[in-house]
Amino acid sequence: MTLRSHITGWGKYVPPNVLTNDDLTHMVDTSDEWIRTRTGIEERRIADDDETTSSMAIQAAQEALEVADLKPSDLDLIVVATVTPDHPFPATACLVQDTLGARGAAAFDISAGCTGFIYALTLAHHTLQSGAYENALVIGAETLSRITDWNDRSTCVLFGDGAGAVILQADEAEGGVLSTTLGTDGSGARLLYVPAGGSQIPSSHESVAERQHYLRMRGREVFRFAARIMPTATRDVLEKADLTLEDLKLIIPHQANQRIIDSSAKLLDLPSETIFSNLSAYGNTSAASIPIALCEAVEEGRIQRDDLVVCVGFGAGLTWGATAIRWSTPRPEAPPSSVEKFWHSLRYRYAAARSLLRRFVRWLLSLGVNE
Repeated sequence: MTLRSHITGWGKYVPPNVLTNDDLTHMVDTSDEWIRTRTGIEERRIADDDETTSSMAIQAAQEALEVADLKPSDLDLIVVATVTPDHPFPATACLVQDTLGARGAAAFDISAGCTGFIYALTLAHHTLQSGAYENALVIGAETLSRITDWNDRSTCVLFGDGAGAVILQADEAEGGVLSTTLGTDGSGARLLYVPAGGSQIPSSHESVAERQHYLRMRGREVFRFAARIMPTATRDVLEKADLTLEDLKLIIPHQANQRIIDSSAKLLDLPSETIFSNLSAYGNTSAASIPIALCEAVEEGRIQRDDLVVCVGFGAGLTWGATAIRWSTPRPEAPPSSVEKFWHSLRYRYAAARSLLRRFVRWLLSLGVNE
């Protein structure tokens, strides 16, 4: 018996708050033309004050579960890819697990920069393929606006917030995830990083005053790395699946910069319609960019059953990765009915009540210990 992992559900969430290029001209010395010609970005979504990485991840996860027609209690594994967790610990995945009511699921975060979703998908795929688990939830979610220096015009124009999620299920059917490839070059770690807040530079008055808790990037070096590694990773993952570029229906690249995407397409000698891009509307959402783009490609009918899709990305670390997927799940014919939505809502209310009860019991038990 050969188990394969199939994407059976997908969902996304982007904050309603839109920050346009024109808005940015009132914040830093820049222009709409400068941003569009150098990045391809026209606007991005920014999380409201009451939104967090976990709250956006939960919204995307709930949608993915509905598409897959799967109950949270059926989940065995939850992996959240993020560089902007709600807290240094516990893992954001634990918060997602509790809110969803996924009682039997193991949950953890993974930090691989913008490649995080590919890393998380790869780990979940191999876990399901081994037979250890049957159902996995993989999420990429970021609130990059919280680590963006809005005084730095070279970086603040690039980033946005959002979340995307997929459900992976083990099955013996043909298709699904065919191959994956991952890579790292730690010598480039300081090309894209947040200096302070870890054990090397703990948070202090000085680190805050020196603005060391914001993202820093050496753009030219990152651009050169990305333009080279994206085509390389794409060819590598296709070769592992014993396939070629001619077999491809669509590439879902990390949405970082339109010039990087265009350069990769040129080096691969692929027509522009083979490369999916929604960068203009969302900017760079790091680990969330590929799953958000994947969801939109499905919604727009760009991906159909038996299509070969490659998701490929690069990011801080420096990291890179790609996965080749033979799409095996049709898009649902109709959205959930009002009755189904009611039961979904009831399920999450029950999860919230259960969590509150467990906290109350834990508090009662602590009183006895204190005495």
